[in-house]
Amino acid sequence: MSGPTVLSKEYTMKSMMFIVAGFVVLATVALAAPDTKTEPMCPVSGHACDPDVTVTFEGGKVCFCCEKCVKAFEADSAKFAAKARQQLVATGKFEQTGCPLSGNKVKAGTELKVGGVEVGFCCNKCKGKVEKAGADEQVTMVFGSGKGFALAK
Repeated sequence: MSGPTVLSKEYTMKSMMFIVAGFVVLATVALAAPDTKTEPMCPVSGHACDPDVTVTFEGGKVCFCCEKCVKAFEADSAKFAAKARQQLVATGKFEQTGCPLSGNKVKAGTELKVGGVEVGFCCNKCKGKVEKAGADEQVTMVFGSGKGFALAK
């Protein structure tokens, strides 16, 4: 009959060092993970925004790249509303409150990235409609009406 296996102190110490090193690597990777927020883009030109050039739209501040784009936006805000709302959601100024197509409660597992923003839907049918569209059309479908989003609390 054999008794319990006794491991050497050296073997046990090496194992513990590998375990601790593994935790250190995991913690470092988690802390160094990139921020998922993206820099806001001008809803008129698509260029990077100047944080000092803003307009209040539906209660949130939308930033633009230049004053020329502000004037274009103010002249026809409906034309640029979808991209302005997308920016407000992407920057956390707006939050999702329901399905952007139906207004119904969002169902888990129906998420889709639209214009760099994770958006949920009430059902796979709504998600599928948006999924089939091109990138620009997706932004218009999801953020065009303003349904399903509100000023963040």
